[in-house]
Amino acid sequence: MKKFIIAIIVLAGAGLLGWKIYEKASASGTGSRHPRARIPVAVEIAEVKKSEITDTGSYTGSLYPVSEFTLAPKISGRLERILFHIGDVVKPGQLVAALDDEEYRQQLKQAQAEFAVGKATLQERIDTLENARSEYKRTVALREKKIASASDLDAAEAEFKIQEAKVKVAEAQVLQKEAALIAAKIRLSYARIHVPEGMNGDYRVVGERFVHEGALLSPNTPIVSILNIAKIIAVIHAIERDYERMKPGLQARISTDAFPGRTFTGTVLRIAPLLKEKSRQARVEIEIPNDGLVLKPGMFIKAQVEFGRRQNTTVIPVSSLVKRNDEQGVFLADLDKNTARFVPVHTGVVNGGIAEVVSPVLDGWVVTLGHHLLEDGGAIRVPEKETDKSPVFESLKRRERS
Repeated sequence: MKKFIIAIIVLAGAGLLGWKIYEKASASGTGSRHPRARIPVAVEIAEVKKSEITDTGSYTGSLYPVSEFTLAPKISGRLERILFHIGDVVKPGQLVAALDDEEYRQQLKQAQAEFAVGKATLQERIDTLENARSEYKRTVALREKKIASASDLDAAEAEFKIQEAKVKVAEAQVLQKEAALIAAKIRLSYARIHVPEGMNGDYRVVGERFVHEGALLSPNTPIVSILNIAKIIAVIHAIERDYERMKPGLQARISTDAFPGRTFTGTVLRIAPLLKEKSRQARVEIEIPNDGLVLKPGMFIKAQVEFGRRQNTTVIPVSSLVKRNDEQGVFLADLDKNTARFVPVHTGVVNGGIAEVVSPVLDGWVVTLGHHLLEDGGAIRVPEKETDKSPVFESLKRRERS
């Protein structure tokens, strides 16, 4: 028992000694003032440059023909033939379709006959009027000689006036028959559907065929649609932020998936005077010369509208922009001290991976990769001194050389 108590005392003393040694060691470690070595962050950098930058807006939209209309009959009838198919070129005045016109030909013949009868009736009334006029003059002369009575003179005058009225009625009937004849000719002409005149110089094609030969048509039934695609219209929609900058005459570059790598040049033609309440967007129409007629209505397009150009302005890669404490800026690289300093910046135009720096004045080098690990004044390591081989600035150099 005595030995057990002694063993416990020895163990307690050893534990206390160990604790004291640990406290001294901890105090010695805490009191050390040797700073930890900073580990440099490997980064990529690019040079701040002076260059031209284009202020553009990016939009999507669709293509439409300059004009489109549908040919339809004004009368009913059976469609005898259609002379054109989709894609065929048509010219002003060309016959496109024909209806069965036998009924309208018979109506024209009837109108011609009635007009002839009216003219003959009018001539008969004129001859009768001349006889009545002669009889009236003769009776007047006889009355002056006291040969004819007053009643005879009154009867001759009444007959003359009656025949004069009949001539006027016959003349009105002739005009009526003539109008009916003209109407019959017009109805007959409606059986032939032509391309409207007065479109010289335009390239027009058949867009769609809506009916087939033999179909019974009522008035205004669509037969074919005619498109003008000598020029094409790209329709985009501008948001409120860009609406005031949109002006007729601005240049636009158009691209479409149908022709990868190819761009077309257009001009802003019209801008809607209102923004739609639901979308808060305004319709903008861009006119594009359709050389080779390669662009077709209905294609989906992407448009770059050029609002202006900034000459000799400070530009940096967009990849160099970071946020620290809710403030946008860049890390400027000091290649002599191998450190990076955070500088808040205000940007202007952003285009094609390049951003314009409005303020402050920048020069030197900016960190484009690795800045997410950096703090203000942090150490950096640049693996390669050829720092301006950034893909963004390589394309910028090629543009400057061209």
